[in-house]
Amino acid sequence: MSTLLQDIRCAEGRSCWCIPYIGWYESCLGSRKSVKVLHWLLCTSIFCSLLAGCDKHAPKKPDINKGTVTGTVICADTAKPARFSSVILTAPPHKDGDLENGNPLPENETAETDLEGHFRMEAVEPGRYYAFATQEGYLDPIRGLDIEHIESLKTTREQAKEAIAEWKDHFVEVTVARGKTSEIKITIERAAEISGTVSYDDGSPAIGMHFQLYRKTERGETAVGLPLLDGWNTRTVSDGRGRFALTNLVAGEYTVCALLPSSSQDESSPVCLGNVFRRKDAKTVKVDAGESATGQEIVIPLNGLHSVSGTVTALADGHPLGSGTVRLLWADNREKARESVLTNDGSFSFPYVPEGQFLLQVTNVQETEEKKEGGDEAAGNRVPVRYAEKTMPLRVQNDVDELQVQLTPVSAAEDEKKP
Repeated sequence: MSTLLQDIRCAEGRSCWCIPYIGWYESCLGSRKSVKVLHWLLCTSIFCSLLAGCDKHAPKKPDINKGTVTGTVICADTAKPARFSSVILTAPPHKDGDLENGNPLPENETAETDLEGHFRMEAVEPGRYYAFATQEGYLDPIRGLDIEHIESLKTTREQAKEAIAEWKDHFVEVTVARGKTSEIKITIERAAEISGTVSYDDGSPAIGMHFQLYRKTERGETAVGLPLLDGWNTRTVSDGRGRFALTNLVAGEYTVCALLPSSSQDESSPVCLGNVFRRKDAKTVKVDAGESATGQEIVIPLNGLHSVSGTVTALADGHPLGSGTVRLLWADNREKARESVLTNDGSFSFPYVPEGQFLLQVTNVQETEEKKEGGDEAAGNRVPVRYAEKTMPLRVQNDVDELQVQLTPVSAAEDEKKP
């Protein structure tokens, strides 16, 4: 499977079909933002197919009521077999299907090629499919889609159709008939690569840095990759000498940022090409199809980084609010600089914040309280209470500690107006 997915395995031999996988994913990560953002995308046919590689069941046996798909995968740049590549057979979403009403996508088929680049899939349900293959160093749909645009579409069906449309030139269409064998040939194309080093300004290598990529599009800019199980868009990490290589890329113009260590990329402080903290100020690098852009350097400053921390409480009685999202936004254009969640004691903390003018935004804060009827508390009968969003200006020149953010509950009337 592709680099981004090769370390993903199903716990206890679980199948990775769409709906079971989403349930497991949400139970592992709880209410993290990435779960909500990715729910639709993981359930499009493309990405369920990719994740279906986790399914460890034995290969299917021939079935006279179903069809067979065989074929060969070839590397376009060498004309040689793509040995041990992953082949995915994915069906279009059902007509008028929507993921909110169950799973509109059929189970997808995967196979691995042999030493000759051959593969075989038995007992495939009759119907129309798209076939494609992935291998390290070659184009990968997860790195080539306009994620920002797809996410903006209203329904999961529209999102699935757009993902397929964007990658359709790399698909091979195949129709599977009952009792028949369909033979296809898949060609995979060499991908672009961006590589270099990341270091501190004292000359020592920056080891263990994650990375975030943005590609220019007709609509602006889109993040590259998906924050899957571990919360990072790419699985690339700088090695013991600070070296990195971002692979499987489509041709384009990219912004590359190193992310200082943290629990997730939203919480991490980025330093981008040009040794700047903001994407709008960063240098970009262009790569053609199959090109390797080497020698990219990112230097992380050791001075001028500060901490921002504080506590969010209820205005009425000062008790801590332990569920919500805190963001640092750049004041001039509201671009997100950092994001974190409140801890149980209502506290938040952002280390390694550069100097500048920010907005501190606290949102999605809620808790439950005992329902009161006639002045008496109804034991065990709890109701949700949501708090109003708050945004406040913040200037960072030194460490900013012990910020106090006080929130008021949203009235019942205001709450009913919310979508």
